[in-house]
Order: sequence, then C-alpha cells, then structure tokens
Amino acid sequence: MRRHTPTAGYQPAGYAGSMRWGDLTKGKREAPEPLEGNVVATIAVGTIVWAVLFVAQLPFYSWYADHGHTRWLWSCAAGVGLGLLGLLIVRRREAAIRAARAADTPRETAPQE
Repeated sequence: MRRHTPTAGYQPAGYAGSMRWGDLTKGKREAPEPLEGNVVATIAVGTIVWAVLFVAQLPFYSWYADHGHTRWLWSCAAGVGLGLLGLLIVRRREAAIRAARAADTPRETAPQE
C-alpha cells in the first residue's frame, strides 16, 4: 500500500500556525504579564530543599542501594547542583540588568565654575 506524503505547505484543517494565547481564548483575553519576584530567593529556597532531602536520605543509602532506588539520592544531588548553577546564572543576570539600568540613567554632575 502506498503511503501518502503531504506536499510542501500542507497544513491540517483548522491549523493556523503556531499556537498562541489568543487562539485559545478567541481573542477575548490577553496573556498576563510575567511575574516579577525575588528570583534569587526562590532558587535559593529550592536548592536548600534539595540539599535537605539529600542529607535526609544519606543515612538510608544502603537501603536505597539494596532496593535499586539510589537514583532518588542522586536526583537530590542533581537538584542541588542545578540550583547552584541557577543561582550563579540569575545573580549574573541581575547584576547585568542593574549595570544596564545604571548606564541608561543620566548622572547629575556638579556645576562647573
């Protein structure tokens, strides 16, 4: 049996390109603004939670190993590592944003006599 291959530019019925919020709501609502919060604190709390879970599971390593569940422990370690990487990235990003804002803000100069 011969397979049908779609021709170039073929789109299924009702397909309108990439999906957008307006497509889902038929234009009745707009997408909400992104939340701005203390991203460093959020990532720090998440990293601390992963670290606490890792330390809490360490005494049970042999049980995890016997039952084939050591990935739980290493998942927590990965969470800590990725959280630390995230903290580094977010702190650099916020420093760059502050530097860009400082560069855009004109400084007041003392009058020269």
